[in-house]
Amino acid sequence: MPGPAAVAVTLPDADRNALEKLRRAGHPSQVLALRARVLRAAAAGATNAASARQRHDDVDRVSGWRTRWATSSVGTAAERLAAEPRRGAPARMTPEEVCQILALACAPPQDADRPRSQWTGRASADEAIKRGIVTTSSPRQAARLRKRGRASHSAVAPG
Repeated sequence: MPGPAAVAVTLPDADRNALEKLRRAGHPSQVLALRARVLRAAAAGATNAASARQRHDDVDRVSGWRTRWATSSVGTAAERLAAEPRRGAPARMTPEEVCQILALACAPPQDADRPRSQWTGRASADEAIKRGIVTTSSPRQAARLRKRGRASHSAVAPG
């Protein structure tokens, strides 16, 4: 049983050339290159399922790229193919702050004059504020950061 009809994609020469340039681009643009390949295949008449199968991708993702291209006409080809902003609240900590808190958690608490053998959520949050890494932090947030970093930081204590 066939799925919903795919959105028609037409590519003027300028867009076709821009997509070809993106398709040939190197390392940082691999996501854009993949999307460009999907759109060039769509313009050639390929179905969403065929494009997804050929690229080992999800049909819904291919359909979404195709629909976004067909409904957007603002900006360059790269801008039209770029990822849309993610939903949700913006991050409250910068990656640098997260790294500093993880580095803090990797050091023994005794180095920070804390009389314990492992960091607790409350102790690491208080220490991050004391050192000026962040202005506010909850014990739960500090514990989540330590837990998230545990896979690559074996010295991080569970919390």
